[in-house]
Amino acid sequence: MYRFSNTVIGVLNLLTLLASIPIIGTALWKARSSTTCENFLQTPLLVIGFIILLVSLAGFIGACFNVAWALWVYLVVMIFLIAALMGLTLFGLVVTSQGGGVEVPGRVYKEYRLGDYHPWLRERVRDPAYWNSIRSCILSSKSCAKISSWTTLDYFQMDMTSVQSGCCKPPTACTYEGGVVDGGGGDCYRWNNGVEMLCYECDACKAGVLEEIRLDWRKLSVVNILVLVLLIAVYAAGCCAFHNTRHAAHPYHPSDDNRMTKVRPRWDYYWWRWWHEKKEQLY
Repeated sequence: MYRFSNTVIGVLNLLTLLASIPIIGTALWKARSSTTCENFLQTPLLVIGFIILLVSLAGFIGACFNVAWALWVYLVVMIFLIAALMGLTLFGLVVTSQGGGVEVPGRVYKEYRLGDYHPWLRERVRDPAYWNSIRSCILSSKSCAKISSWTTLDYFQMDMTSVQSGCCKPPTACTYEGGVVDGGGGDCYRWNNGVEMLCYECDACKAGVLEEIRLDWRKLSVVNILVLVLLIAVYAAGCCAFHNTRHAAHPYHPSDDNRMTKVRPRWDYYWWRWWHEKKEQLY
């Protein structure tokens, strides 16, 4: 029983230490890749990966080798990690609580409106630098090329992703007469038949991107909740391991004299009491 919590936290931290390696590798791969839409995630991934690596290493060393200071650092950093992850999860749930597609009569796919999303997300996609990187990503992903050969019947019978619905065609409400916009809203004027243009500057396109971000973030929030439960359990085991480590370093403390003694004390108990009494007599 004395070693149980130390063993548990040692095993858990060894697993999290190994898990941090693919996180760091993924972040480095994204940093080198020019075709992924998640380039902006590389810095957070690297930070999270290295923090998990260092914290897990400190917890593993502290629990397995009874290093009290390493466990103390581990517990302090862990409480900040738990608080930060909890804040991030709550923030994610708040900003993704709005949004979703609008049914289009007679069509399988949905269309998306920028005004339906949280103001923080809208401000992100309105930033020209951020949007240019997302626009380049969509172009390189060939999302629109996949539906370029669709017939009119396909548009009635087949589904689209949110990005294809917003970026690869004009809104369904748009009407054109002789190549001139006859009605339907601002996005109808932004639409261009050019392969490099299409509706990439439309609010519907930005809304489609936000819908994908919203869905991914909701999934991530579920994972964050599970990780939070695991981290709290590991933190509780770490507190027990820290107590065991301190007890191992100071097995007999003078304050223990008033506590109930064991029926069969450990072999060095009497030697320790004799030495402690002699030291008190000298001083």
